[in-house]
Amino acid sequence: MHKVILDTDPGIDDAMAIAYALGHPDIDLLALTTVFGNVSIEKTTRNAQYLLDCMGAEKVSVAKGAAVPLVQPPLPHSEFVHGDDGIGNCYPKAAVKLNSQAAHAKVQSQAAAEYIVSMARAAPGEITLLAVGPLTNIAQALILEPALPDLVKQLIVMGGTVDEPGNVTPLAEANFFNDPHAADTVMAADWPLTIVGLDVTHKIMLTDTHLARLRDEAGQCGQLLWDTSRFYIDFYTNNGAAIGLDEPCCAMHDAAAVVFLVEPDVFTTVSGASRVVTDGMAAGQLAMDRKGYQYATGHWINRPVTTRACMQVNTDAALNAFISTVISFGSS
Repeated sequence: MHKVILDTDPGIDDAMAIAYALGHPDIDLLALTTVFGNVSIEKTTRNAQYLLDCMGAEKVSVAKGAAVPLVQPPLPHSEFVHGDDGIGNCYPKAAVKLNSQAAHAKVQSQAAAEYIVSMARAAPGEITLLAVGPLTNIAQALILEPALPDLVKQLIVMGGTVDEPGNVTPLAEANFFNDPHAADTVMAADWPLTIVGLDVTHKIMLTDTHLARLRDEAGQCGQLLWDTSRFYIDFYTNNGAAIGLDEPCCAMHDAAAVVFLVEPDVFTTVSGASRVVTDGMAAGQLAMDRKGYQYATGHWINRPVTTRACMQVNTDAALNAFISTVISFGSS
């Protein structure tokens, strides 16, 4: 059983990740820690509570995290991708019946970084951190507890890209671009760390046929994912991101990172020391040393080779794992 803290900025694809994590029998979702990103921290925290309520998981903890990046000024949020509310302009959705007022996901008194550290200290070596938003909370937790990489089982990050072009600049993926200093702080530490970035998430596309199946077979959860995905699908269609496919579709970025946790053999990885460019026109770019530049100086000298990055994926296997799990969860 994988004990998981999901660090998230809900987010339409975050909703998909949450549904999969809740539904998989091998995942014990302990908490959602929220961070700014797709929308403001107030909205991502509210959305985390709302999604847990809608999915009948109000006992899962929520801890509110960072509102702004570590160093750089905040960038605009991504309402044009995720809607003004962050979940496809579906908050609140009348068609989704919430649980009673007494059964409501509560926000912890601890801030996200403090909560992560306290949970890791209480269960050393047992918790997987799964980060699918900007890495600000994870960097702050690392600053609070430099031994954090030794206290967690592993860190899985949805972010960055090695060979695939970026999705917000030619070089950068959105989560890393939103807080490159946090991303570099995390990459510079010696974690058991896997990056699930655009190199694979752009290969796993949910079509309207897939989403209609979830709507029809996954109960209230499937209806929620269908409703929230309408705005996301329109973004992908209007921006040409679905070129070459026969029907409207969208990437399930964050859910892919959760799939990796329980289906790692579906992915092919490469390893190397990694850093993130923090400033300038390449800000947010993931730099991975795949050749072992032992003669390098400065940041690269004697870097531990613990970072893995997913480069290929069995797309059908990943999609089937996601869809079947959510249907089983939503129909139960």
